[in-house]
Amino acid sequence: MHSLYDKVESQLAGLPVPVSLRLPGGQSVGPGQSLVTLAFDRWSTVATFATGKIGTLAEAYVENRVQIEGSMRDLMAVAARLLQRSPVEHDNRWPRDLIHRLRSRRAHSRERDARQIQYHYDVSDDFYALWLDPLRVYSCAYFRDADMTLAEAQEAKLDHICRKLMLKPGDRFLDIGAGWGGLLLWAAEHYGVDATGITLSKNQRAHVQRLIEQKGLQGRVRIELRDYRDLDESRPFDRIASVGMFEHVGYANLPSYFEKVRRLLKPGGLAMNHGITAGGVDYDQLGAGMGDFIGKYIFPGGELFHISHVLRVAALAGLEMVDTENLRPHYARTLWAWSDGLERHLDEAHKVLLRGGSAEQAERVLRAYRLYLAGCAMGFEQGWVALHQILVAHPDAGYVGAGPKGAQSDFPFNRAYIYRQP
Repeated sequence: MHSLYDKVESQLAGLPVPVSLRLPGGQSVGPGQSLVTLAFDRWSTVATFATGKIGTLAEAYVENRVQIEGSMRDLMAVAARLLQRSPVEHDNRWPRDLIHRLRSRRAHSRERDARQIQYHYDVSDDFYALWLDPLRVYSCAYFRDADMTLAEAQEAKLDHICRKLMLKPGDRFLDIGAGWGGLLLWAAEHYGVDATGITLSKNQRAHVQRLIEQKGLQGRVRIELRDYRDLDESRPFDRIASVGMFEHVGYANLPSYFEKVRRLLKPGGLAMNHGITAGGVDYDQLGAGMGDFIGKYIFPGGELFHISHVLRVAALAGLEMVDTENLRPHYARTLWAWSDGLERHLDEAHKVLLRGGSAEQAERVLRAYRLYLAGCAMGFEQGWVALHQILVAHPDAGYVGAGPKGAQSDFPFNRAYIYRQP
């Protein structure tokens, strides 16, 4: 017991904000005046704190085995310091890739992917509406100007993607994983495209269908409950976007995912893949129990890949990368905005979640999301994870006139068109 006390006191001494602990026997450790307080009901959870397993500590909070008092921002500053090694460091064992591939293949059947998406996105539309922007854009915003609000930055992100894709009236545009329809409707209303969106979430599909009807866009916007693998390839699209979706594809399915994107894209066309990537080269999830926590409570089946792996797989699928941008700092700011929004509406969020289940289940979901949003904000700040927009082209290798056209696409010779102010 004394060695555990020593470890706890050692941890507390090096923290960036004052933290006090209430131990199972009733004793208190730490300063009398603290910004963060953790109350434990069992010694095994105290040991988790002492050894820096913050993902396991987060699970204990969700399961009501530890109580936390203090702001999420102060709590995350403490969590980052508790770690005894970087969560992106892993032992480089030769069978790791094989094990990862086999585990990923089991986790990503069509039926399982549908259940996993519905587990997350069908929690409650009203719950998400409390802390997302009015368009319910559930992906990294683009703070083009430093003083932008979240809502302004999300609109800037939608336009940033549309500009990169060079959308124009009449283009057949596909949005893979359309969410609550932000990009799909923005592209149709501002760029005049004929837009098709797909999702595996029944709640999201119903929401987008209502918006399509309210806006009178039935003639050129549609939303389908469909797996990307089941999309018809007979009429390829001019432009494709996949935003916040490929994290759900899985390591084993990543090659077939990009091959499917290529077949769905017209020769010469452009596709945007916007998604979270791993901060470390040789890992498939965050260590210290954080990846396990996210997989259990938030995104079952979610997997991350380093940008180098993503680009290699896309190239092997026959897609040419023409532009890549890392928006990691933007996602940290986005997630803090979401976290702060949820913290402002905790009582309301609890009432909304109660409509869909028991008081115990509502409390578990709310606790999980509080830690998930703030923890991910910390992860992006620390560089443990990143966010890349990858613009790829399907090179047109057809023949024009008497000679070969070669590998051509619509991508211009410089980026000026992306950053030109509207």
